[in-house]
Amino acid sequence: MKFKKYIPILDWLPKYSLDIFKGDLTAGITVGIILIPQGIAYALIAGIPPIYGLYTALIPQFIYAIFGSSRQVSTGPVAMDSLIVAAGVSTIAVAGTENYIAIAILLALLVGAFQFLMGILKMGFIVNFLSKPVITGFTAAAALIIGFNQFKNLLGIDVSRSNQFHELVVDIWNHIDTINWHAFLIGGIAILFIKILKKINKKIPSAILVVILGILTMKFGATYFSTVEIVKDIPTGLPSFTVPDIKMEMMGDLLPIAFTLAMVGFLEMISIGKSLECKQNEYRIHPNQELIALGLGNMVGSLFHSYPSTASFSRSAVNQEMGAKTGIAALISAGIVLITLLFLTPLFYHLPKTILAAIIIVAVFNLIKISEFKYLWKSNKIDFWMLIVTFLMTLFVGIKEGIGTGVALSLLVVIYRSSKPHMAILGQVENTQFYRNIHRFDNLKVDPRILIFRFDAELYFANTTYFKEKLKHMVKQKGKQLEVIILNAESINAIDSSAIEMLGESVKFYKAKNIKLYFTNLKGPVRDALHRSGILDIIGKENCFLSIHNAVEYFEKKNSDYHQKYDIYLNQSNT
Repeated sequence: MKFKKYIPILDWLPKYSLDIFKGDLTAGITVGIILIPQGIAYALIAGIPPIYGLYTALIPQFIYAIFGSSRQVSTGPVAMDSLIVAAGVSTIAVAGTENYIAIAILLALLVGAFQFLMGILKMGFIVNFLSKPVITGFTAAAALIIGFNQFKNLLGIDVSRSNQFHELVVDIWNHIDTINWHAFLIGGIAILFIKILKKINKKIPSAILVVILGILTMKFGATYFSTVEIVKDIPTGLPSFTVPDIKMEMMGDLLPIAFTLAMVGFLEMISIGKSLECKQNEYRIHPNQELIALGLGNMVGSLFHSYPSTASFSRSAVNQEMGAKTGIAALISAGIVLITLLFLTPLFYHLPKTILAAIIIVAVFNLIKISEFKYLWKSNKIDFWMLIVTFLMTLFVGIKEGIGTGVALSLLVVIYRSSKPHMAILGQVENTQFYRNIHRFDNLKVDPRILIFRFDAELYFANTTYFKEKLKHMVKQKGKQLEVIILNAESINAIDSSAIEMLGESVKFYKAKNIKLYFTNLKGPVRDALHRSGILDIIGKENCFLSIHNAVEYFEKKNSDYHQKYDIYLNQSNT
């Protein structure tokens, strides 16, 4: 059982059947065909020769098929990680040089080590601290940066690579009069062709079709399109086994980039995996196992000349749509890449770079979800501004800075929301034992002698001051008639020492003002914590009730002629 937990292929492979293979075969071939032009294109984004994109499409897929908990995710080179590689490594070495390539490969080893270690230490929960608005803002900005970086090849102009949007726009504008109209014509038609085919049927492998048409155009129209840049020679053969050269003097620069890539790659993997998980009932995604699979893929891949890889949004979607059910589909896709590396790379000699730019632009611009911006503006202003700040920081400052800001914002919002949770004053629904928020419901019965309130969060050191100040404000609003405060603790699932001490002080404080403090709906762990600390003795067990109505009834009867009768009832309730 333990082997199946850590090597998921052992769980599903024994149950494999011919019916499942049909879907896996179709999906594997389709994704493999798409992966070849994408691998070449994404390597160019990363600033390394096209062959390294194919290397990255090979080994990580084999590893993920064995160790990944998702059976439909497609891994390999992706646009966003490629751009982060380019943005980070270009500050250390000149793009395209041997040193640059060596650093990109070393980066895959470091990224994999981070991810594997996080998986072993069961740190997959970290993903919970990055909210969807932050991911949406980051993805949208990264898509724009990736897309505009491709205008160099799409328009055939000499612009510098950058991870800052405004620099890209200014540079493109300054070179707009040098557009290569032949390159733009081919690239523009390719974009329209891909979009039209997607409208007709998403399952059509539009990327490989435009690649074939582009190659044919350049091969037979070389005289007319002589100024259009082509990929030229792509080496044939499999990558050799080589241990990356670990450059200790560069670790200070590389580790922050590696950690950023590790986190971004994991986020992409989980986002894609969870979206696919919702569409079936056969398996569940395990974040820690995903980290292990992704980490192993990057580490082993780096030994065979891969640069950092992760899950692909577009290829995973195609994989699922084409009927993939298991990791066999990924093995078949890797097999297509393997055949290409052994026999077919010469066919890509005449592939125009503007075609690759067209494929990338269409793929990444689909990641920009304008509808999400509109939805958050209407539904949640805090989440909307988190999205906007992350978006702008990524767009105008940098990808690393953008994701860093997003993480910080997510944590700040978590802290803010937990330090100032929702509190509600409750009133009784007429002729019932139900109590509701007086600001949400009309015609509730409110006794001026009783303050009933609910605290909707864990009570701990970060929100004890807020609890105390808010309670004082509510007491002040009640006025001099107030005789008892009833805390409905049904939403308090945990309590720490700071909160326990604060409750003890509050009981004494209000007792000095002749105001009783009652507690209702105390959960077991909270009651245990109060008991262990001795604060329950200060509160008084007689002031703890099973429900709000019990507490209200006790207060009313205690101030009536039925005091003796109610004592019997109370003893029965506490039994």
